[in-house]
Amino acid sequence: MESEKVTEAYLRDEIKKLGGKAYKFVSPGETGVPDRLCILPGGKVFFVETKSEGKKSTPKQRQQQKRMRDLGCRVYSDVDTKAKVREVIRDAIHAT
Repeated sequence: MESEKVTEAYLRDEIKKLGGKAYKFVSPGETGVPDRLCILPGGKVFFVETKSEGKKSTPKQRQQQKRMRDLGCRVYSDVDTKAKVREVIRDAIHAT
């Protein structure tokens, strides 16, 4: 079973390998924001909520994710394994 810490570190490292950045995202006064703000070459910007394997976003996190999506942001939720990290990166690379 993968921990959130392991999954988040894997995301950060994989984004770095691609020449991007995966900033730890915190927003004082705004609870429930995604864990990482990721930027890939070519202006691909997206948010990722990492979790321990099998865990799901809280209601507050889902609310924040919806707000961000409603504003046109790409947000990946409940990324809880290395395999899901790879799926997210593939999707983000091919997003328009």
